[in-house]
Amino acid sequence: MKLKRVVVTGLGALTPIGNNISEYWDGLKHGRSGSAPITYFDTEKFKTKFACELKNFVATDFFDRKEARKLDRFAQYALVASDEAIKDANLNLDNVDKFRVGVIWGAGIGGLETFQDEVLNFAAGDGTPRFNPFFIPKMIADIAPGHISIKHGFMGPNYTTVSACASSANAMIDALNYIRLGHCDVIVTGGSEAAVTKAGMGGFNAMHALSTLNDTPQTASRPFDATRDGFVLGEGSGALILEEYEHAKARGAKIYAEVLGGGMSSDAYHVTAPHPDGIGVERVMLNCLNDAGISADEVDAINTHGTSTPLGDVAELKAISKIFGAHANKININSTKSMTGHLLGAAGAIEAIASILAMEHSLVPPTINHTTVDENIDPSLNLTLNKAQEREVNVAMSNTFGFGGHNACILFRKIEQ
Repeated sequence: MKLKRVVVTGLGALTPIGNNISEYWDGLKHGRSGSAPITYFDTEKFKTKFACELKNFVATDFFDRKEARKLDRFAQYALVASDEAIKDANLNLDNVDKFRVGVIWGAGIGGLETFQDEVLNFAAGDGTPRFNPFFIPKMIADIAPGHISIKHGFMGPNYTTVSACASSANAMIDALNYIRLGHCDVIVTGGSEAAVTKAGMGGFNAMHALSTLNDTPQTASRPFDATRDGFVLGEGSGALILEEYEHAKARGAKIYAEVLGGGMSSDAYHVTAPHPDGIGVERVMLNCLNDAGISADEVDAINTHGTSTPLGDVAELKAISKIFGAHANKININSTKSMTGHLLGAAGAIEAIASILAMEHSLVPPTINHTTVDENIDPSLNLTLNKAQEREVNVAMSNTFGFGGHNACILFRKIEQ
């Protein structure tokens, strides 16, 4: 069976550095930090008092007040970003075969704020189980693709992938496979997360995962820097329209890139720590290259997982050096988490979008906030430090790794139309 080719025909983004694709790219190319003191709740008793929140997002600009109250923020974000991507793809919803249009979405946690607030309300009462009837449908992680399909009438495969921070990368790989195997013509994919909550911040702080640089929040997300001390939590959504190549050509769609392949692996080591030798990370990149059918020396850019944690950053770069050998020095390596923070289940989606936009604009966004060299990192690697770099990007790789040892990697190639 000959596999079908899969391309990207639409993009949508709602991020801490821009509330749509054009704003997001503007933030990326100028190296803008999305980190700032938390405004959603009083952080007086919290160890970390900052995060990468969305800026100027008002739900009622997109939903009527009654509808907005039925949606957790992660589902609101999903609907906003997917609407932008569907519009960007210029899909004619009257002509498309909706039985062959699916929605495969990623979310690491789902409706955390909904769960938090409902349990707090119950705990404050006398034990009488007074719960909002929308509690469960607001909270469950699969509800985001459910809402997207209901809104547009898409009746193909519909579900959520959950693999912590690798969730939306897994969603994109599933979408790729369903299309290239011939089961769908179009799939709305990506991911969303809204974990900047008391439970989210408190929980990640308890496991010492977050940066605590409260005096310098704007520069706290500093991947590959010797003074990094943990990730900065972010929120938002990224959406991509994946489409079978001939289907896209037949309707004259704009094609951003071809999805060449995806790789997956497991560290099988620890619930939160990466394998010290980076074995799983090496394997996921190898699997991705093999699936795409290209050699390592064809890769021009890698958007790393690069969370700004002491262990993870070094392990990933060592794995890149091992897999790519002498070619590693010729690759533009970056971490856009330095700007957006870590969007958990949505990270893979917004970082895939960053990789695609880097190809479109021949400009690799920077890894910002770097001031101190880490002696454990190979100085010959080009980490695209502090300033965007112009270069032709024909093949771009995006890495995403999640708690539990989940590793996912996806490859894109510029396509000549």
